[in-house]
Amino acid sequence: MAQRDVKQRIDSVKNIAKITRAMQMVAAARLRRAEQRIAAMRPYAGALRRMTRHAAEAASSGELANNPILVEHEQESTVALLLVTGDRGLAGAFNSQIIRAALRAAAEYTAEGKKVEYYAAGRRGVSSLVFRKLDPAGTYVGFSDRPAFADARRISGELSSAYVDGSVDKVEVFYNGYISPLTQEVRREVLLPLQRATIDEALAEPDEGPEDPLPGTRALVEYEPSPEGILARLVPDYVDISIYRALLESTASEHGARMTAMRTASENANEVIDDLTLEMNRVRQAEITQEIMEVVAGAESLT
Repeated sequence: MAQRDVKQRIDSVKNIAKITRAMQMVAAARLRRAEQRIAAMRPYAGALRRMTRHAAEAASSGELANNPILVEHEQESTVALLLVTGDRGLAGAFNSQIIRAALRAAAEYTAEGKKVEYYAAGRRGVSSLVFRKLDPAGTYVGFSDRPAFADARRISGELSSAYVDGSVDKVEVFYNGYISPLTQEVRREVLLPLQRATIDEALAEPDEGPEDPLPGTRALVEYEPSPEGILARLVPDYVDISIYRALLESTASEHGARMTAMRTASENANEVIDDLTLEMNRVRQAEITQEIMEVVAGAESLT
């Protein structure tokens, strides 16, 4: 390879390294904002969980059984799988591991004779399903970088309606849980039916919040119109916040995965540049040696 060709390759790799470093810094900045949104969401989610538990504790068991979101269908013939992915790639295995996990679950349900319907949030999930000729029943794109609560409510509304209408008998969500910028884990959770245990779990545990100043104490609450009516309003919000949390964690995981992938790409580019520089020096040395040999041979031919 000529010295000029090696130099052109070095320049090309340097340009790629500049792009990957820039993408790494952008992902790091977006990751910090995503972490802040998760931290801001937690107090609201905690308060909603406490209110829902208190209302469930005060409501009668018969009324809880009449709530369509809390009632399990007698037959589980159709299962809906919600895949939470990103709108873009260049994030390592972030998108592919969600798709693989959902397809494995779908294969298990199909082997049991159950029908599977797909719902996908994020262009990567939608395109992967369409490529496999698994047309999703619901698609939600364009907000993976910064999901809003309205996006979660739209997804929740469609899935809840499908469950209440009997179109699906179970809803599961697959998303990347955020642990750290370097670590994300695939989470598989049952979204509907909303289990009674999910609502009133840890009733014996003391609540944490400004309304409970003393550990283990509970305030006497009067409900208007009734605990059952309040619970009927809170349960859909509980589903909304569950999807919103999945969207936020997926966003943070995506930025963390992209930041890690771009840092690795930058390091690999630097290694390639070092190897190409060494090769260019060898080519240059060979060209100089060849020129010296030609000069010596020409001088010897004149003597």
